[in-house]
Amino acid sequence: MNRIEALRILGLDEDATAEDVRTAYKEVAQILHPDRFASSRKLQDRATEQFKNLQEAYDFLDKGKAAKAGRSSSGGRSPSPAASARQGRAAASEYEARLAGISAARAQLVAQRDTVLDERRNGLILIVFGFVVCLLLRRLPPALALGSTAVVWGIVQSVSNFSTLKNLDGHIRELNQEQRRLARELEDLET
Repeated sequence: MNRIEALRILGLDEDATAEDVRTAYKEVAQILHPDRFASSRKLQDRATEQFKNLQEAYDFLDKGKAAKAGRSSSGGRSPSPAASARQGRAAASEYEARLAGISAARAQLVAQRDTVLDERRNGLILIVFGFVVCLLLRRLPPALALGSTAVVWGIVQSVSNFSTLKNLDGHIRELNQEQRRLARELEDLET
């Protein structure tokens, strides 16, 4: 991968600054994050592949910046305090960018989980509605058919949402663990 390919993946021009790279990475990471596609395995696999390319491009551009900073120091001597500080800030900003991406992905997953919880609640309401209709209007065949359909549909909706909720909760847990790990590493880096 070269700089032009990496910039193209991030949707940037050749004159992009380091700040442009960080901003574009955060934006594209929010769009392509595989956890957004938890309901479709095919889409999630495709997003995972594109997210890997995005991460590779960002790492290339970020490491290229670090390599340039390392070359600016003289000869084989250790880098100056100013160069070390710049490298420390660059590493810290990388962690902060990753933490921001995780926070954005987590927010999207929580929103998806809330939507699924609403759908499950609607399924439970359908079950109750169907039972009430069946009990009150059991002598009318059309009402009995309507009530039975509502009960069955409510059960199907509630059961299908259960597995989706389980997957979303698992992804949220993984993101929380990764966020804690990165926060600890950032804290260690800053001390």
